[in-house]
Amino acid sequence: MNFPINITFSGVNIESHLVFELLAYSIGFRYYLYLRKKQKDTISNENRLWIFIAAGLGGLIFSRILSALEDFPTFISSTTPFYYYYSNKTVLGGLLGGLIGVEITKKILKIKESSGDLMVYPLILGMMIGRVGCFLAGLEDGTYGTESNLPWAIDLGDGIYRHPTNLYEILFLGLLWFILVKLEKKYTFSNGSKFKLFLSSYLLFRFFAEFIKPVYKFTFGISSIQIACILGLIYYYRVFIHPKELFETK
Repeated sequence: MNFPINITFSGVNIESHLVFELLAYSIGFRYYLYLRKKQKDTISNENRLWIFIAAGLGGLIFSRILSALEDFPTFISSTTPFYYYYSNKTVLGGLLGGLIGVEITKKILKIKESSGDLMVYPLILGMMIGRVGCFLAGLEDGTYGTESNLPWAIDLGDGIYRHPTNLYEILFLGLLWFILVKLEKKYTFSNGSKFKLFLSSYLLFRFFAEFIKPVYKFTFGISSIQIACILGLIYYYRVFIHPKELFETK
């Protein structure tokens, strides 16, 4: 395969990354609407709309902040820091920023019900689709792995065989989806627990995945993404300390 792998339509070359990003948003949202019809949503339409706005705004801001900090020296030395900030984004920052925005909004609206449980599977599906686009973009996307001599290492266009970190993430998300479905068949998740388990699991995965990515690391040996992962895991520490609280036995 020659990377990047793009789509040609009527003589026009379209970036696969853009196509799959749009597919991720649209299919993920349609899947959410399907699940909401199938399951009873205790949150009103008006409050759900405010939650979506808060999640989108928080995700938009923090996805770019965290992405800009991924290469901290380049960001602070840039002559156009606002452009550098605006032109980059990361899924992890979007998730954490969305979480912050939603939690603040729920406090204001005095909503105690979980707003994230219904979004877990649509988020997983959207992220898997989006990572396909990241993989097809090759080196241009900047989410590739470090050099590797493993049998499944892939040359993304520069002659260096690398960890296919995007494929690792797709496999991880698929496995997480499978495990969550299995758990739901055996147990009843307590309010908000399914989202907590999803996000804390993803934070743990991303923390370790960053070690096989050629990203900027501070003098203490970890990247800005890993710092964000640690902060998120601290916020969800009870998932690991008291896992029984996640479930109500059927």
